[in-house]
Amino acid sequence: MLTVWAYGMVIVFMTLIMTRRLSPLTALILVPTVVGGLAGFTGELGGMMVQGITRLAPTGVMLLFAILYFAVMIDAGLFAPFVRRLVTVVHGDPVRVAVGTAVLALLVSLDGDGSTTYMITTAAMLPLYRALGMQPLVLACVTMLASGVMNILPWGGPTARAASALGVDVDAVFIPMVPVMATGIVWTLFVAYQLGMGERRRLATGDTGADGALPAASGPTGPDAAAGAWAGSTGDAAHSGRPDRLYVNALLTVALLVALMTGVLPLPVLFMLAYAVAVLINYPALEDQKALLARHAGNALAVVGLIFAAGVFTGILSGTKMVDAMANSVVTLVPPALGPYLAVVTGVLSIPFTFFISNDAFYFGVLPILAKAGEAYGLTAAEMARASLVGQPVHLLSPLVPSTFLLAGLCGVEFGEHQRFTLRWALLSALVMLLGGVTMLVIPLVGTR
Repeated sequence: MLTVWAYGMVIVFMTLIMTRRLSPLTALILVPTVVGGLAGFTGELGGMMVQGITRLAPTGVMLLFAILYFAVMIDAGLFAPFVRRLVTVVHGDPVRVAVGTAVLALLVSLDGDGSTTYMITTAAMLPLYRALGMQPLVLACVTMLASGVMNILPWGGPTARAASALGVDVDAVFIPMVPVMATGIVWTLFVAYQLGMGERRRLATGDTGADGALPAASGPTGPDAAAGAWAGSTGDAAHSGRPDRLYVNALLTVALLVALMTGVLPLPVLFMLAYAVAVLINYPALEDQKALLARHAGNALAVVGLIFAAGVFTGILSGTKMVDAMANSVVTLVPPALGPYLAVVTGVLSIPFTFFISNDAFYFGVLPILAKAGEAYGLTAAEMARASLVGQPVHLLSPLVPSTFLLAGLCGVEFGEHQRFTLRWALLSALVMLLGGVTMLVIPLVGTR
């Protein structure tokens, strides 16, 4: 019966999210509570919830202060000079424009927010695509590929979800994946170069593209608009750029990234310290700090609230032993010849699963089952979590991702056309990252037993 309750909880959870009957935040709290109570664990649910929330507290703190740190850097205009310089350098050559799009999108994606990446990248680059007659599909494709790779950042979402769902430290999942991310970045630049070369050849023949027309610009465009977006040009003094502190902000950000890679302190502590220093440097007045927090509180609360709600879900799933029951049932279904390769299988499955269902449904509903089954073959939870991340480039093409519609609209392309154009490159990106992970021994090809 425990297995039946377990699968019932996962199915109900996934169905409610996929049909948009409940938000992920609400479903993560209510579904396990109701099912756990019906299964006869009413008196024990409170302790399970607290235990799950406590286990995820470091992840929630890390995400909160990571979002706030990059919010300070964006408002202070740290990247505005780079945007201006990039627009100047790439102007006039389709190959440079495409590669420059990738570089800019990779940089903007550091804040972990896909919508921000899409808005700023298209604002900076769309005028160049229009002026040169380049297909905006290339802009949408390159921007999304870059965002898909950088989505693995801990504050981007999937890594935190995977770590939370399996109860492992974010550092153990993310830091070994850095070389894999580097592989994905190189691949993205290569794809951008290839698409740019294709545009150069097409334009040389006088071809204007499939429809022979260029989309109209939407909203403010050009280097000034892009730089202004980065500088937080809202007319509010509390959010205006801080060009006089550019080098200090750059030094602080580099120091933070180095500290993250070397692991000198836990990620939550590093981001707390970095935010405290950054806000004092750029917005020392208390009123300005309050205004900054008010401006970015919505984004921070949405992400952190989801993490703590996940603590309720995973706490009940683990405390009731439902996850063990599901894992045992999965183990019995896995062919013995396939079991040792379950990490690679998880990586492959993450591609269609994260496309057809949401990240929440996959990481909180499916991954724990696969990870528990992997234990029987000597695969650790951290290794399975890493494997589950490689499908992100394809995930962003899913109609379940609202920011994808934003990107298509900003570029002036049809959503279906964008999917058809980008899908093969996104699939290849996911497979390249999976191959990179296996080659670098970050994702084990075979279990230890």
